[in-house]
Amino acid sequence: MIFNTRFAPSPTGPLHLGHAYSALLAHDRARAANGQFYLRMDDIDQSRARVHWAEQIQDDLSWLGISWDGPIWSQHQRSKEYREALQRLWDMGLLYACTCTRADVKAAANAPQEGAPLMGPDGIIYPGTCRHREISNLDSRAAVRINMKNAMQHLDCDEISFIEGREKIGKNRDQMINEIGDVVLARKDMAASYHLSIVVDDKDQNITHVIRGEDLRDATFIHVLLQRLLGYPTPEYTHHKLIRDENGKRLAKRDDARAIAKFREDGASPKDIRMLVGL
Repeated sequence: MIFNTRFAPSPTGPLHLGHAYSALLAHDRARAANGQFYLRMDDIDQSRARVHWAEQIQDDLSWLGISWDGPIWSQHQRSKEYREALQRLWDMGLLYACTCTRADVKAAANAPQEGAPLMGPDGIIYPGTCRHREISNLDSRAAVRINMKNAMQHLDCDEISFIEGREKIGKNRDQMINEIGDVVLARKDMAASYHLSIVVDDKDQNITHVIRGEDLRDATFIHVLLQRLLGYPTPEYTHHKLIRDENGKRLAKRDDARAIAKFREDGASPKDIRMLVGL
């Protein structure tokens, strides 16, 4: 069986214990299966990505004993591939331009007649303000959203699902529309959002297994939807536990005290890191 997986951090801060767990888990499984482990930089947002963080990530991974196959991919260099996929979805009539700001979305979702705003994988579920705008071409000056209702009708299916372990996990048509919603696939002046870029990259690298945190499980429904719309294969997904602090809060890049570089400075070994994350 072919086993190709990847680790795709954003170079916007230091690697912490949660990143180390995810990378080690994916790397260990790939090597045990005589498969391929790829490193990608999720640096599509060049306003936040920094070269020194990308270099630090590579150094920390090497120190942990993680090696990767082939060259490191950088998403900001793959705009052409993302725009081609976006154009295909636009030509299917499944996308629309959106000029709403985050404040606009929050205000519309909090309107008295709407009740409490519903939350999805990307935060507040978009209320559809721009859904019926008439724009004939993709416009880089606006965000681009998928019309979830039209997408489900295009696939003519009642459910989007994937296999995790031996369990089938799915959301029906109404859940996709009401619990996922019209997510952004390209942001203003940016070739693609996380959802579209990760799907195109996984297809182009022939990724067969995706190993990532359980916080991204709901996002996987978006990715499977896009794979089906674009005719891409769907990898096998594993969503692992999150590494949390002593208060049960998930780690974030602002948790510098748990950065791998800090552990290294304090004299920890790669074996110590494995023990700390339960490996």
